[in-house]
Amino acid sequence: MKPIPVSFKIGFLTIHTYGIGLAITFYIGYKLFERALKKRNYEVEWLATAFIWIIISAIVGARIVSVVANIKFYKSDWVQIFEIWQGGVSSYGGLLGGFLAGVPLIRKKLPELKLPEALDIVAPILVLCWAIGRLLGPQLMYRGGGRKTNMWFGLEYAGEVGKRLPVPIFQSIECLIVFAILLYIVKRQRDAGKKRNYIVVLSAIFFWDITRFFDEFLYLDRPQRLWDAVEVFSLILVAISGILILAIKKRGELMDFNRNIVSDENLSEKDDDSSVDDSNSDETVSQES
Repeated sequence: MKPIPVSFKIGFLTIHTYGIGLAITFYIGYKLFERALKKRNYEVEWLATAFIWIIISAIVGARIVSVVANIKFYKSDWVQIFEIWQGGVSSYGGLLGGFLAGVPLIRKKLPELKLPEALDIVAPILVLCWAIGRLLGPQLMYRGGGRKTNMWFGLEYAGEVGKRLPVPIFQSIECLIVFAILLYIVKRQRDAGKKRNYIVVLSAIFFWDITRFFDEFLYLDRPQRLWDAVEVFSLILVAISGILILAIKKRGELMDFNRNIVSDENLSEKDDDSSVDDSNSDETVSQES
């Protein structure tokens, strides 16, 4: 199998398949989050503009962390820092950048959406988008494969010699498994009458970072020893998220799962009805007496 073209031209314009894949993934994430907010009767008019800033922040964060982690490589040619279509983005940097932009925007535009609920809503969506993005992003990227292999499932990637482990496909399958686990946790929370207490997002961090560690350690084309920053950071996050999950479950401080929204208008109508009922009951009492 020949490598998938990493770019093509339309007139004078060069289109990178990697960028197209990421754009599609971002759009899917936007629509899923919008749908989740509508399902819970939240306003969504603000989301389109906010989502653009979140994406920009995520991309910038992903690139900055990648450049800092590989500063020796970029020292020889600083121009490559801006050639993001050649790859070189950090998953953790992207998450950090998106988080730093998203949390203030949500607090400002939708203050009634509390942080635990927001994170537990977005966590499964991010994992699903990661599964899609692995296939539409790194799978179509320059030097997107892993270690050399002679196995039947090995693929050829642009910029790499010989068949390689299709790591992006492995990662996509792993993320789909994590997504299924998160859906199961959400269902258990709902069935138990429990709600947003960071369990879903912490579970996403726990399981996703387990897969990240083994992806980096087993599949990528680098020495199999515990030296890479991603591997170490993954293990740290697995430990922290695992401890927090146990602590939350031990404390048992859980909120109601179903969010019942009652507007002020409905409340006032209900109060008026109550006052009418009270007055009627008073009249009845006086008549009886």
